[in-house]
Amino acid sequence: MFDSLKSKLKGLFKKGKDLDSEAVYKDEPAAPAPSNEVQEPQAPVAEPQVQTEAKPQPAEAPKAAEPAKPVKGNKKRSDSMLKDSFLSKKIKDDNLDDLLDELEVTLLESDVAYPVVQEIIVGVRNNLAGKKYGREYSLEEIVELAVKEAVSDVLQINVFDFDQWLSEQKKPTVIMFIGINGTGKTTAIAKIANRLKNDGKSVVLAACDTFRAGAIEQLNIHAEKLNVKIVKSVQDADPASVAYDAIEHARSKMRDVVLIDTAGRMQTNNNLIAEMKKIVKVAKPDLKIFVGDSLAGNDAVEQAKVFDEAVGIDAIILTKIDTDAKGGAALSIAKTIGKPIAFVCNGQEYEDIEKFDADWMLDRLFGDAE
Repeated sequence: MFDSLKSKLKGLFKKGKDLDSEAVYKDEPAAPAPSNEVQEPQAPVAEPQVQTEAKPQPAEAPKAAEPAKPVKGNKKRSDSMLKDSFLSKKIKDDNLDDLLDELEVTLLESDVAYPVVQEIIVGVRNNLAGKKYGREYSLEEIVELAVKEAVSDVLQINVFDFDQWLSEQKKPTVIMFIGINGTGKTTAIAKIANRLKNDGKSVVLAACDTFRAGAIEQLNIHAEKLNVKIVKSVQDADPASVAYDAIEHARSKMRDVVLIDTAGRMQTNNNLIAEMKKIVKVAKPDLKIFVGDSLAGNDAVEQAKVFDEAVGIDAIILTKIDTDAKGGAALSIAKTIGKPIAFVCNGQEYEDIEKFDADWMLDRLFGDAE
């Protein structure tokens, strides 16, 4: 993922390096001696004498020639950060617009929402402009660092530690899951149930997707496999009443967590939105999690926005992250609704769920773009 970003950037880098290389060598002596650099420029000094055009005598060239000051400066710069050299000006002035145009196209092709693309572009520009980089970095590395920093700023929004949060909640803790059919919502609930059970917590499942008989059966199968309690009713029963019964059961049996599954017909369905609002009013969930398909791209962003406006979303689970070839969903959803990604699901097994980590996502986005 983001393979095209690296390859396109490399094309620009190659152009930039071809233009920059001569100037960099002018600015940097061939053999950086520690302290007697002023006395031993030798071959490189021959060119700067042209700039003084025979005005100084040849004997004065080693003292007054232009390379003398840059050599001292280069020694400092190699130990600290790059100052106003030709290379840094090249990034800021000549190649930057072309580079950002390519970056914008690549992010859009990666299903990153347009407003998020613009924020990343601005972040990259700000990261490059006015910052000093060590000469040990190549032009390619400098720009890649700026892109990673801008993307990291988006992914770090409202970092959420689910385990820490859960340890601070009353019992039973009620967690409601929202999302469109086909996103892997019910399977994600089963994965959370398995994770909680492995941590020694007791779980009750609430089959509140009474719109489809198949949804009730699917959650029931997971409950049997995991050996956890499920509260369910018949098709077309009131979802809010099922949620209420599940919470009351958990309270009477002193269970730790209630996980509420909900219906997932299209988010534009007014009946569905009214149903979600009623469940929230009755169940009073401590956490509302939106489950989004990472392959859905901008559709997932729109779904999250609708549910967030209707009932409020506290956190996000992204499913099918292992098959996401582009990676734009994580960036788009995190930034668009400003809510943290709690978990990512990366397979079909119950153990295939991980707490979201921005550094992990950065490695995923850029690590294989060699």
